[in-house]
Amino acid sequence: MHLIEKNKVDIYDIPISDITDQYLEYLNEMEEADPDVMSEFLVMAATLLDIKARMLLPKEVDEEGNEEDPRAELVEKLLEYKLYKYMSIELKDKEINASKMVYRQADIPEEVSKYEAPIDLDAFLGDLTLRKLKEVFDDVIARSNEKINVQAVQYGTLKREEIKIADRIDFLRTRVSNGGRCSFRELLEEHRTKMNVIVTFMAVLELMKAGELSAVQDEKNNDIILCAAE
Repeated sequence: MHLIEKNKVDIYDIPISDITDQYLEYLNEMEEADPDVMSEFLVMAATLLDIKARMLLPKEVDEEGNEEDPRAELVEKLLEYKLYKYMSIELKDKEINASKMVYRQADIPEEVSKYEAPIDLDAFLGDLTLRKLKEVFDDVIARSNEKINVQAVQYGTLKREEIKIADRIDFLRTRVSNGGRCSFRELLEEHRTKMNVIVTFMAVLELMKAGELSAVQDEKNNDIILCAAE
């Protein structure tokens, strides 16, 4: 992830050859001799080399008639890492803000003030929208793996649909402008390919991070409703 961000590379269009070469060069320069650390880096190096080798082979076609991208699994892992990293930053900010609060001594009996009610974990954690976003995302990805494209079966391979994250961000801004709202699940299910589902998910995260998008849980429909941030 460090190399990808350093080179300002689109996460869904990773130049695997360049990243692999840079990663191996970094590995050779490592001074860390800890076996556990080295083993983790070597596993990633082997993964990158495997993907690089598969990129040179003829493209495989899945059940839907789409060409499989050897980088897709790596993209999913990087996206998940980025999501949890973002969640950790959000929780850290909440902790910092909480530490700045000053409480006045309550004018109540000591025995009452010392009483501690049992903690309701769900209420304590609050509305973990990011965790719910990840849950809906995983569900849509699982469904896309099971779905068979009838058109591809009947008419052969279809032209691969590709979208850019910048275009998806612009689309979302328009969708929620003037009080508009949209279903996160339906937004992801509009796409046939797993890569485009990932790109849309990243666009949502970027707008949330920029403070342009708000997300509200719809427990009844196991969904998230997206709208412009106030």
